[in-house]
Amino acid sequence: MEPGPIVPPIFTPLPPAIHPRHAQIDAQTAVWAETFGIGSPRLRKRLVTQDIGTFAARILPEGREEVARLLADFVLWLFGVDDGYCEEGELGHDPGELAGALHRLLRVGQNPQAPMLLDDALADGLRDLRLRVDRYGTPAQTARWLEALREYFFSVVWEAAHRRTGTVPDLNDYTLMRLYDGATTVVLPMLELGHGYELRPEERDDTAVRAVAEAASFVITWDNDLFSHHKESRADGYYLNVVRVLRHHEGLTADEAVARAVGQRDRAMVLFMRLRERLLENASPELSQYLESLGHYIRGAQDWGITSLRYTTPDDPAPLPTVFRDTPTEDSDQPLDIPAVSWWWDLPRKQAGTRAGGGAGLATA
Repeated sequence: MEPGPIVPPIFTPLPPAIHPRHAQIDAQTAVWAETFGIGSPRLRKRLVTQDIGTFAARILPEGREEVARLLADFVLWLFGVDDGYCEEGELGHDPGELAGALHRLLRVGQNPQAPMLLDDALADGLRDLRLRVDRYGTPAQTARWLEALREYFFSVVWEAAHRRTGTVPDLNDYTLMRLYDGATTVVLPMLELGHGYELRPEERDDTAVRAVAEAASFVITWDNDLFSHHKESRADGYYLNVVRVLRHHEGLTADEAVARAVGQRDRAMVLFMRLRERLLENASPELSQYLESLGHYIRGAQDWGITSLRYTTPDDPAPLPTVFRDTPTEDSDQPLDIPAVSWWWDLPRKQAGTRAGGGAGLATA
């Protein structure tokens, strides 16, 4: 098979970090997967070798160990859904049936006592996860976690519709749904649980805070698309990835598409840092911790992405970088030509206008 495009070292201004108990967290997650029988034996054997616990330990390097363990188990469970239901199973080609299956799972998450899916491993795992979310979070945080899970389920059904027809969405639609089908939003409530606080609604729902969280999701998912392209493009069947989207709709070569995607994520990374820095100027201690955790999430996904067997695929080595670069390939402050996210770049301009008029802080819509 022809070698795929080489992914160059990507730009990151964020320092690496990892929880001191990362080895124990990773080992515990392998035990949890076996205890609940997540996925088929073949899938589970793969998942427990992919350092998923280490990934969670990078996201919460200074967080509560019990929540880092919860996050690790949850991420592995998500891969059980995504790999087992959506990508490798028949449900992934039938959006109607997939929607029904996922909504039954969601009902179990909403009501663990419901007498549904009593012999289903994913349902049993979700019951355990829900009880632990309740233990470490507030009722409002549990509700937000379940709502984010609904968003994720809705987005993978959308992807299944494209998988069934073999179609490739345009860049704007792909970007919008990638913010959700990458499962980044379901991790965000865990950032609060990991440090034992709860953001005030007026902070979490502030337009600039939403923008900085979405920009983090964009960087994480674009990086994941770059790191996973080799694995996905060599697998049998349909795959959906920003590199494929750019090639299909813009007529680019694989190398050109990789370069375009790198430039897009670099501009989003630069914007994330600018927005985060300005929000930190007037942030509460809770918001400051949340913004710091978003940075750990981005960098943790990067470090995991270039080292995990999930993406390095030693039997068919992926051309991934082993180091990072400290300057972006693109640092333009002009919005990306993607309507779903271009509004992020308006926020620094509004802030400049507010300050010129004597105000302070980021303007919100």
